[in-house]
Amino acid sequence: MSETGHPEPDRIEGAPHPRDTLRLIGQEAAEAAFLDAYGTGRLHHAWLLTGPRGVGKATLAWRIARFLLATPEEAGGGLFGDPAPAPDTLDIAPEHPVARRLQAGAEPRLFALRRAWDEDKKRLKTVITVDEVRRMKSFLQLSATDGGRRAVIVDPADEMNTAAANALLKMLEEPPAAVTFLLISHQPSGLLPTIRSRCRELRLAPLSPEGLAEAMAAAGAEAGDTGALAALAGGSVGEAIRLTNLDGLETYAAIVALFATLPRLDRPQALRLAESAAQRGAEERLALFLALMELFLSRLARAGVLGATGDEAAPGEAQLFARLSPDARAARAWAELHQSLGARARHARAVNLDPAALVLDMVLKIDETARERLGG
Repeated sequence: MSETGHPEPDRIEGAPHPRDTLRLIGQEAAEAAFLDAYGTGRLHHAWLLTGPRGVGKATLAWRIARFLLATPEEAGGGLFGDPAPAPDTLDIAPEHPVARRLQAGAEPRLFALRRAWDEDKKRLKTVITVDEVRRMKSFLQLSATDGGRRAVIVDPADEMNTAAANALLKMLEEPPAAVTFLLISHQPSGLLPTIRSRCRELRLAPLSPEGLAEAMAAAGAEAGDTGALAALAGGSVGEAIRLTNLDGLETYAAIVALFATLPRLDRPQALRLAESAAQRGAEERLALFLALMELFLSRLARAGVLGATGDEAAPGEAQLFARLSPDARAARAWAELHQSLGARARHARAVNLDPAALVLDMVLKIDETARERLGG
């Protein structure tokens, strides 16, 4: 919860908020690139932090903001005279006043631009609106209490509507003095090209299985089968935590077990799976189930082209893939099905199709393709 008592749109359930995560794992290259720019006097006014969802972009943004607000301007940065050696780490002591204020949500020199709470509908807004950008503009028009740096974190920039994006663009074109913008983006190609062109990019990479396990431990999450989690989460600690919280490994194992019966689909088992995925009030679980179905098809298609997919994400997965997708021709069939079923699922959810019917329809389409490939 935020200081207002409302849910925070930039918090992953089951994990600490990025402002409370003082250590970033596996993104040393991105940190080094920022420190190099800072230490050589090339500190850009706007940074675009990109990479897959859940790999530490928000944590890095808060680390950079904490560092900038807590570090005296004469420390490196290419200033005149004989400055002290440029810092070689973004670490700031937890006892530092800036760190304490940030953790308490009381730092007057930082503005977090994110989806706001809708008082009328009693829920978070679905987009970042221009009203929030105007609030940020008012914040930036105020003089800093000590005349020092200020920081803005936009998390994520992908959620700005058109009016908000255009309003932010004007500020990036004529940035206020001593303000650093930190834009987080999971899909930078969807941003306005003019916004991208005014930012320097820091790209964060997916975490290795070892890094994923370490990051989950640091977040206080139980990693379990790290090999399977790494295979399904794609190097994203955020996705790994979501899989853990929603029993994603067990769900994926159930999907693999069901399709191991192809081309003679176990229909009672299929019905049970569809019903379990569509329980009333389990919208987040349904979303995860559909994502795992798409991931199964994606991994199945890739196996036909590349062979082994690395760590098994469920018992018997490798043997099943070898049987259902033995070559490139089979891979193309599964890739086409992956694309068509993904589109069907998005449309069905948009028109509120019965979840159990949606899941069963996907299962039967997979069964149909398997029978065409294998007979039966």
